[in-house]
Amino acid sequence: MLLRDIAHSRTGDKGDISNLSVIAYDSKNYGLLEKYVTAESVKAHLSDIAFGDVVRYTLPGLGAMNFVLQKALGGAVTRSLALDAHGKCLSSALLSLEIPDA
Repeated sequence: MLLRDIAHSRTGDKGDISNLSVIAYDSKNYGLLEKYVTAESVKAHLSDIAFGDVVRYTLPGLGAMNFVLQKALGGAVTRSLALDAHGKCLSSALLSLEIPDA
């Protein structure tokens, strides 16, 4: 199953840091998110973009988590040659992460 089957995502940016939220559609699936959507799996999945540390913050009461990706925007929005310098498409890319079925 793909992450997009059980969650949605939003992206933000500041300098060369991208911020990705992952929010479960249904709180019953939050355990799957916690188990399989780790800082390591996100960094591996976005390895073409995430060159620095990836830190995960969990928000179980909201059924959500937040990932902070350092060195993920090609040096910052105004310096990057990327087509998506703001990293807004990173949430879509993250949602293609494969996770085991429940």
